[in-house]
Amino acid sequence: MTKGIKSYNDLLQEKLRLESLLHAQKQVIYYDIEQIKEELKPVRKTFEFIRKITTKDKTSLLLTFGSDILINAIVKKFILSKANWITRAVVPFFLKNYSSYFLSEQKDKWIEKLKTWLSSLRNGKEHVEDDSLKDDR
Repeated sequence: MTKGIKSYNDLLQEKLRLESLLHAQKQVIYYDIEQIKEELKPVRKTFEFIRKITTKDKTSLLLTFGSDILINAIVKKFILSKANWITRAVVPFFLKNYSSYFLSEQKDKWIEKLKTWLSSLRNGKEHVEDDSLKDDR
């Protein structure tokens, strides 16, 4: 408040000034929060990675089960076959957990690739059949 309010118009002007000041301060706070979020992004990514290696994604049970079998077969039996028992227990545990998240994140992309591959095979056969029909005419 810069000067005393003596009339209703002074009150309205002061209200407008305070509302604009409030709006400016809200923008500053919003900008500061966005800066803090940006500065904390590496910490958040670190915690997200730790969560991914310590817990399993339970949305794709079939993919998770398949990756567990594959990790047991390859990593535990062959790669870590001569490692000590702690390593043979811990490393597959982390790999299984992380692979469950990785596979669930990538499954849509892989399904799309499979669909395009299958459709190109089907379209290729139809194209060959169409060419043979043209030769008969």
